[in-house]
Amino acid sequence: MKYYFSFILCLLIQSVQSQIFFQSEVNKIQQRYKNQINKNTKHIVFTGSSSIRMWKDLPGLFQNPKIINTGFGGSKASDLLYYLDELVLDFNPSKVIIYEGDNDISSGHKINFILKNIKSIIKKIEEKNKYVQIILISAKPSIMRWDLRKKYIQLNKKYKNLALKNNNIHYADIWSQMIDSGELKTDIFIEDGLHLNEKGYKIWEKVLRPILRRTD
Repeated sequence: MKYYFSFILCLLIQSVQSQIFFQSEVNKIQQRYKNQINKNTKHIVFTGSSSIRMWKDLPGLFQNPKIINTGFGGSKASDLLYYLDELVLDFNPSKVIIYEGDNDISSGHKINFILKNIKSIIKKIEEKNKYVQIILISAKPSIMRWDLRKKYIQLNKKYKNLALKNNNIHYADIWSQMIDSGELKTDIFIEDGLHLNEKGYKIWEKVLRPILRRTD
């Protein structure tokens, strides 16, 4: 019991620290897209951690000027939940593409804790618009975090099952496309072994394009 309360206290401290750390970045994102905030136009919001933030020119790539990128590096699902209004709901989204879970697992968060936050994110989005389409991108494999692959696979199964139970939730399986015969494709990352190069993002684009088209 003592260990449990210590763990919860640790999570609360981490959450407060994260909120303080991300505030300035969230402010910059809102400033960048200030003309799109609270407008009648519906937007397509890509959000989540640095793999989204570093994905350049999404409107041009998918040929849709209504796409907004509110990715914020180092974030976890709990951070996105905290800033959901500023990063998602303020933009009146018709579609929300989410990449979270990668940093959560690396930080030692339990699978069910991550899933609880993802469900809370989905619930809050649906409370504002029950028709919004939500795409959950699977946690990606990487060179740096390959030793955690079993946990990532477990989380991805949870995401997939969540999508199967709701017609408005879709699962984008980028994991299997980044693996070849059980081995990680190592030429799709930049030098840090964690983030994607252009070749890596081509894989993500290939997976997401038909899902985005299907949800129109």
